[in-house]
Amino acid sequence: MAISSTPTAAALLLITILFLLTTHGTPLSSDTIVSELSSLRSQSSTGVIHLTDSLLRRILSLPTPRPFHSLIFFDAHQLHSKPELSLPALKSEFSLVSSSFQSNNPNENPQLFFFDIEFQESQASFALFGVNSLPHIRLIPPTASDLKSDSIQMDASDLSRMAESMAEFIESRTKLSVGPINRPPIISKKQIMFIVAVVLIWTPFFVKKLISGNTIFNDKNIWMAGAIFVYFFSVSGAMFNIIRKMPMFMADRQDPSKLVFFYQGSGMQLGAEGFSIGFLYTIVGLLLAFVTHVLVRVKNRTAQRLVMIFVLFVSFWAVKKVVFLDNWKTGYGIHGYWPSSWQ
Repeated sequence: MAISSTPTAAALLLITILFLLTTHGTPLSSDTIVSELSSLRSQSSTGVIHLTDSLLRRILSLPTPRPFHSLIFFDAHQLHSKPELSLPALKSEFSLVSSSFQSNNPNENPQLFFFDIEFQESQASFALFGVNSLPHIRLIPPTASDLKSDSIQMDASDLSRMAESMAEFIESRTKLSVGPINRPPIISKKQIMFIVAVVLIWTPFFVKKLISGNTIFNDKNIWMAGAIFVYFFSVSGAMFNIIRKMPMFMADRQDPSKLVFFYQGSGMQLGAEGFSIGFLYTIVGLLLAFVTHVLVRVKNRTAQRLVMIFVLFVSFWAVKKVVFLDNWKTGYGIHGYWPSSWQ
C-alpha cells in the first residue's frame, strides 16, 4: 500500500538535503553509539528501538564497517486501519523476534539492533531509503553507506510466515542466530486454573446428563455438523490463517483501488484462497458421503444412474478447479486424469 504525505515535494527535498548534509558531520565513536543504542534497547520491553531522523544520522556518521547490523520496521499509524496490510500484526511479530533474539543472545556487545520508524515523524528517513509502500522491512549491513542500494529489503511474500520468516531472513543475511521464537502462551496460568476449576465443578452434572442421554452429544445431527465443520476446517487451511493472521484479501500493489483474493506464488496464501479450496473439497466430500450412505438405498436404478452422473460431473469440475488453481499458483503442472499418450 502506497503512503502519502502532506508536505510538498520541495519541502521534503529540502529536509532530505539537510539530512544528508548533517549526516556527513563529525563522526561519533562507535562505543558511544553502541552504548546509547544498548541503553535505548534496555528501556524497551521488546528490545525494539524507536528510530528517528536524528538517531539515524548519528548511526550513519559511524565509519564503516560499523560494529552492528540494523533491522528496521517501517510503520505508518495512518495505515493501521487497513486490514489488508496487517501492519499492527506484523509489528507485533517484529517485536517478538526482537525480544526472542535478546533473550537467546544475552551479549553485552550486540551485533544486531531492531528499530521501528514512523512515517509522519521521519519522512526524511523514508525518502533516504526510497520507501513508498508498506509493509516494509529493511536490513542495514555494517558496510552500507548508501541506504537505497546497500541496504537489503525483505521480500513482502516472506512476511506470510511472520516471525519465523523474519528470523530466517536475519540468519541468512547476517549469519547471526536468532534462536527459538519465544511466543507468549495463549492462555495465562490464572486463566488455566479458572478453566480447570469450572470443569471440575461442572463434570458431575455433565456425567449425570450424559448417562441419561440428555445432552447434545447424543444428537447425531450435531455429530454430523461437527464432522463437516472439522473437514472444512482441515482442508481450507483455516488453522494456517489463524496462526499467521492472514487477511482474507489484500490491496493490489499496482492499483490500490482493486482487491486481490488469489495471490500468485507458493510463499503466501490469502484467506479467500483457502476457503475457496475448502468449499470445493467439502462439496466433493459431501457428494461422496451422499453416494455411499443415501444413494445406495435408492431402489430405482434409473434415478441412481442419473444422480451418479451428476455427482461425477460436479466432483470432476470441483477437482479440476483445485488443480487449475494449484498450477496457476505454484507454476507446477499436474496432469493426473488423462493417460500420458493423450497429452
